[in-house]
Amino acid sequence: MVNPREQARKTEGKTEEPAVEPVAEVREQAAEALAEVREQAMEPLAEVLGRVEKAYAAYVEAEREVSRAYKSSERQVEKAYKEAEQRANNEYEQVIEQALKVREATELQAEKAYKKAEQQAEEAVRRAREQAKNVYDESVRQALIARKEAVEQAWTVRAETIGRSWKIFSKEKG
Repeated sequence: MVNPREQARKTEGKTEEPAVEPVAEVREQAAEALAEVREQAMEPLAEVLGRVEKAYAAYVEAEREVSRAYKSSERQVEKAYKEAEQRANNEYEQVIEQALKVREATELQAEKAYKKAEQQAEEAVRRAREQAKNVYDESVRQALIARKEAVEQAWTVRAETIGRSWKIFSKEKG
């Protein structure tokens, strides 16, 4: 960077040149210095603006990253919810299937128990009928025996009574 005051002093030491030239030269040097100062002033401003732009770009990128993170989190939560819902549905279906199997097995057991009880009841009825028949047959047999004995006894009593009657009658007649 060129200092205009030093430049002016240097030009003062030169007396050989006409006075018009140093003024034009000084103006030119001053313009260069002014452009340099503006450039130097602009450099920090441009640098600050560049940092601001970078910071804003980083902010926008961070905002996008946050948005992506929220969306990713939302997808993960939704995926976890769907997985949990699917597991719950699978467990529900398994429990229903198991309950249905238990119900069918219980109904089958009840049917078997019913048939067994029915068979046992039929067997009990058959045995009761057979026992009743045996009791009936025995009662009839005993009744027949008792009847036969009673008839035989009645015939014996009749025969004895008739025999006595004839004896009495024959003694009376003769």
